[in-house]
Amino acid sequence: MLIRHRGLEPTIDPSAYVAPSATVVGDVRIAAGARILHGAVLTAEDGAVSIGVDTVVMENALVRGRRGRPAEIGSAVMIGPHAHVNGSTVEDEVFIATGAALFPGSVVGAGAEVRINGVVQVNTKVAPGELVPIGWVAVGDPATILPPDRHEEIWAIQRELDFPGTVYGVGRDESMRELMRRQSDYYGAHRDDAPVDET
Repeated sequence: MLIRHRGLEPTIDPSAYVAPSATVVGDVRIAAGARILHGAVLTAEDGAVSIGVDTVVMENALVRGRRGRPAEIGSAVMIGPHAHVNGSTVEDEVFIATGAALFPGSVVGAGAEVRINGVVQVNTKVAPGELVPIGWVAVGDPATILPPDRHEEIWAIQRELDFPGTVYGVGRDESMRELMRRQSDYYGAHRDDAPVDET
């Protein structure tokens, strides 16, 4: 399903394929030979999404563009089922495995791999060709890659990466009630969405 959001609608190369059960919302550009499979969601909230040549977005993956942090996916990239790519830059020939999570401001360099359930935290840069192992966490610039049981070390780096400011545009002292009120207002813009006539 193609959806107009904030007055913008998807642009899809004629040689690309978008499954009928995928949802593509707003300022999303899909290049030649790309494949967007069933249940995938590509949504340009108020930041663009671009999908490169011959890139495959598997079932139930999410690719989200954000204000100031577009989702820029290169060519010949695999985004696995249930992966979450949010305001991230993914360079060419990257493998993003099932369940991986890439957070706003992150960059995954050309030829890198983020394996099953790997995490790339906000404002983290994974070098070209680097590997984030199964379930591990990449954090910082340049990335330090740690197993999840080393939470204190991960947090020591992550604390300085400004997750609330990067993701929500607020300070750490923002109350959850106020944060969710703002998020509710923000996502309320979807009430004005409209399907794009595909005929």
